[in-house]
Amino acid sequence: MRRQKHSVDFCVVGGGMAGMIAAIAAARHGTKVALIQDRPVLGGNASSEIRMHICGAKSLKETGILEEIELENFYRNPYGNYSIWDSILYEKVELEDNIKLFLNCSCNDLEMDGNRIKEVKCWQLTTETWHNIEAAIFADCTGDGILAPLAGAEYKIGREASREFNETIGKKEADKKTMGLSCLLQARETDSPKKFIPPKWAYTYKTDEELNRGHSLKTNFWWIELGGNQDSIHDTEKIRDELLKIAFGVWDHIKNQGSHGAENWTLDWIGFLPGKRESRRLIGDHILTQNDIENEGRFKDLVAYGGWPMDDHNPKGIYNADGGNINYPTPSPYGIPYRSLYSRNIKNLFFAGRNISATHAAMSSTRVMGTCSLMGQAIGTAAAMAIKKGLFPRDIYHKKIKELQQNLMNDDCFLPWHQRKIPVLTKKADLKSSTGNPEPLRNGIDRPFDNDKNKWSGDKGSWIEYKFEKPKIIKKLRFVFDSNLSRSIKNMPHSFPLNAEELKTPSTVIQKFRIEALDEKTGKWKGITQINNNYQRLVKIDVDVKTKAIRFIPEKTWGADKAHLFAWDIS
Repeated sequence: MRRQKHSVDFCVVGGGMAGMIAAIAAARHGTKVALIQDRPVLGGNASSEIRMHICGAKSLKETGILEEIELENFYRNPYGNYSIWDSILYEKVELEDNIKLFLNCSCNDLEMDGNRIKEVKCWQLTTETWHNIEAAIFADCTGDGILAPLAGAEYKIGREASREFNETIGKKEADKKTMGLSCLLQARETDSPKKFIPPKWAYTYKTDEELNRGHSLKTNFWWIELGGNQDSIHDTEKIRDELLKIAFGVWDHIKNQGSHGAENWTLDWIGFLPGKRESRRLIGDHILTQNDIENEGRFKDLVAYGGWPMDDHNPKGIYNADGGNINYPTPSPYGIPYRSLYSRNIKNLFFAGRNISATHAAMSSTRVMGTCSLMGQAIGTAAAMAIKKGLFPRDIYHKKIKELQQNLMNDDCFLPWHQRKIPVLTKKADLKSSTGNPEPLRNGIDRPFDNDKNKWSGDKGSWIEYKFEKPKIIKKLRFVFDSNLSRSIKNMPHSFPLNAEELKTPSTVIQKFRIEALDEKTGKWKGITQINNNYQRLVKIDVDVKTKAIRFIPEKTWGADKAHLFAWDIS
């Protein structure tokens, strides 16, 4: 067996949405990153191996790197092909110069230096190679929290007694039960009848009452769930075997037992890798609770937000006669503190995803992938800051939390109840438009929030202008376009009916625009940049111009009648 040693600044273990985005965020801030993923594809529960669409805060769509990825998918993958989705996640990591990606590579040992992780030891199945990866800072984004038992990081499993944190939805006594695992299935509609012959080992459900769940073809069958009464880590293979018997039995019921309108539908895919909801939760300097969430989580170290209900699944899963889950309402948004994203006893360990420092009740909301993605971008950005400044995760909280918050907002991670600082050049310039009030472009809130639209709207061909008393040197332009954050379409489908709605770039995005600067010698406007095929929300452009005035002119949208813009910074 071969052995290789690697040295990086930041090592992320786990390549689901949280870990992948953590790695990208750190790399884009100049940090050398290793990303270790034990599967052949990235995305975790969102990948082609599990196929859960990305959920997040109700009524407050996440932005940042997650929105960038989803908009890339809308543009490139109109038919919701999971191989294309996998390729988009792969290239977002592989094309980052500062990331070394290790796929099919599982972390199973490490070396400590006091209360710091020195290096992790990983086995790459495809190359028969042991990889030893040394780093200054590590992140556990594995979901199961594999670094906790290896490093001795404090963690919890199971449900707390309600008295421990004064949580009304807690249990009378603590236990080790968790939410279960699911093997999802997807169906495809065709233009002619299709038959299905179930495997002999599949379960048989002859009546709807026996199945005890609603089973529309338009669902993703999340309720095919088991394992909360077992060990959700060590019993995964046994749980998977049982889930497959159920999943094939459910499809047999839909096709062959009674009438479900499925004559022309065929089984397109069943997942053989269960999607997991809950296992270890690492302990940080703050444990997020039900009460924190219900009080909106207005922490001074807020670095991410949630807004999914506290979606507590019964450990019995499909065998619970009263249904699979109970939704307890939450504010949307509520804040998530930075102190819940690093270990309280391992000095150089971050974490993001469903394994953060939270009670079972709070985690039932924070576990969804949109929220996990925001936490991933927060720790990746924090790790880059820590590396540059020679700090550890806790030091960022005590010394640099406001800087971290500003860095996140500059990268289009919205933080509720916070305003992004506007560059001095933008702030001091005279701002006007040929149509519409442009002042919201520099109010520091780059999306609709609290009933304020926070944007400029104008006709295509109209202009916005920054003007100065004396010529200024402009190097950078930053735009935040309108990607319709109230859209209902998911990042990927969970069924494939005939004539299904295609994924597409939101009509509100400005596709074509130009930038002009006032030529001091001629007194005429001169074009300096022309963008013809934009489909992203956050756009940063490097320029080099000295001028007394600069203009933005939108020329074409992806279908909307008006052009919309949330922010335009010059610096």
